[in-house]
Amino acid sequence: MKTIKIAGVPEHFNLPWHVAIENGDFKAVGIDLQWTEVPEGTGKMCQMLRDGETDIAVILTEGIVKDIVGGNPSKIVQVYVESPLIWGIHVAAHSKYKTLSDLENTKVAISRYGSGSQLMAYVNANKEGWNTENLQFEVVNTIDGAVTALTNGTADYFMWERFMTKPLVDKGVFRRVADCPTPWPCFVIAVREEVLHKHPNTIAQILEVINITTQNFKEIPNIDSTLATKFHQKKEDIQDWLQLTEWSQKPLSEEVLNKIQNQLFALKILDKKGTFVEIVKAL
Repeated sequence: MKTIKIAGVPEHFNLPWHVAIENGDFKAVGIDLQWTEVPEGTGKMCQMLRDGETDIAVILTEGIVKDIVGGNPSKIVQVYVESPLIWGIHVAAHSKYKTLSDLENTKVAISRYGSGSQLMAYVNANKEGWNTENLQFEVVNTIDGAVTALTNGTADYFMWERFMTKPLVDKGVFRRVADCPTPWPCFVIAVREEVLHKHPNTIAQILEVINITTQNFKEIPNIDSTLATKFHQKKEDIQDWLQLTEWSQKPLSEEVLNKIQNQLFALKILDKKGTFVEIVKAL
């Protein structure tokens, strides 16, 4: 039995991994896949890959591309979710800010530097024609930290996956003023180069198992009820989310990588571009 460590956010996108682990699908091919929940998100997972705390990360595309170009010794082996991530732009329910344009030159709560919540703040500011050099950040680590920061006024708005934050909107903690979808596939699977070099067949088997699971995931009986219960969501919201979400079983193409890097470079999130061979390894 080979032990492999994997990390991901505690969000509905990753339920296929838990289903496959609980069903014993990885153990059936001789792999003990050990899952770690990382509520802090992409910035933290980049650090875990660098430090060898995890072998694999299911991670936001823009965050891991930036970190690999910045020296993270990992490779993207596959796209995990093909559809965009829909980032909700949230303020505190009692906030004086009513519209997206009100948020220009205010302070953004982010989980950490290099996280999707920071990078998407640049994407959104650019889309709105704001000066990205005026962006100010408050590091809050987790969604709970964002609740505290927005409620106390130490930050003004927070960008996070729309459906995961909807319960806070429904409870009257946050108010959503707009959405900002990623202009690329949202999640990829990244693996440390050392692990890829030593255990290429094991990684290929892991991808094979998860791809079978994601292909059939929407057909699992009562999957909407399971997701709604597990993530404290309304069933109709989960049904909307399932319609919008498309998992992938394919590698990241050079064309898509170039598009991502060009946008990140134009936003000054990247100060240089990496080559396809440096960033991607298809198994």
